[in-house]
Parts: sequence; C-alpha cells; structure tokens
Amino acid sequence: MTGRPSSTVNRRTDIISAAIDVFAEIGYYRATTAQVAARAKISQPYVFRFFSTKEALLQEALLVSWTRILDAFRAVIETTGSDQIEEQLIAAYIEIMESYQNEVLLQMQAQTIKEDSIKKVMQQGFLEVQQMVLDAFKKAGLEKPEERTLLFLSRGMLCNISMALSLPELMNE
Repeated sequence: MTGRPSSTVNRRTDIISAAIDVFAEIGYYRATTAQVAARAKISQPYVFRFFSTKEALLQEALLVSWTRILDAFRAVIETTGSDQIEEQLIAAYIEIMESYQNEVLLQMQAQTIKEDSIKKVMQQGFLEVQQMVLDAFKKAGLEKPEERTLLFLSRGMLCNISMALSLPELMNE
C-alpha cells in the first residue's frame, strides 16, 4: 500500500500534463476529457476521479504553469545580484517558453476564457508575478521599479505572441 499514494500522485500529474498539451494544441473549448484521457493513456472515468469537471482540470493546469513561473523567478531572485536581476528573470522566462511552450500557450488561451474560476486563476497568477517582479526590482534599487515591472510584463506578453505566431521579428530591437 505504500506505493499507492505515489502512483496516485503520478497519475494526477500525468493527467494534468496531458491536459496542458491537449488544451494548448486544440483549444480548451474543443478539447474533451476523453482526449485528455487518451493522451494520458488512462480511461476517461479515471480523469473524473481526480477532477470533477473539465474546468477544474483547466484550473489545475493553469496553477501548474503559474507555479512554474513563480518558482523559476523565486530561484532567480534568491540567487542573483541586484545588477543582473532583470536579465536573469528574462533568461528564466525564456527557458520556460522554450521548455514548456504548451503551458505558455495555455495561459494565452485562458486570458480569453470568461468563466469566473478561470479568470480568478489568471488574475491571481499575473498579480503574483507582478508583485514578485516589482519587489525584486525595488530591492535591487532599480530606477522606476513600477515602470520597469510594467515593461517587463509587457515584453513577456509580446514574447508569448512572438512565440505563438512564430514571428521572432516582433522581438527585434
């Protein structure tokens, strides 16, 4: 019985990973839990053992993506000197975009979903990232930290669009 909780956690993680990929590839509204189950190589009823609705599954997938960003930024902030903080945060986000493209695409889609629970997850994620970056910029003594935070977030959104549309020239300076 000791292996069961780990197996359960792994299956839950497998379902979330499958959902991220399916939702990002074909869109949340077109995707079905049957497609998520097939991607996770489990039965559809097993998905509902962990998530009562497709919306609950999306919420969890989004939380995973926001946690990844927050954890990466936290690691940068804890290990980087003030003079390199902005550059290292950018590098961390680029690494996420390259390694977890479907999570970024999922977040982009979720910005257009009107369900209150999804909007709440997205609002909370953006606000946490904004506050973390602002606090880091203030602590680093950067000039106009609020403005730099706004520009940092804006450039991140432009990076997302550039990646999603395969238009790297959007990022040319």
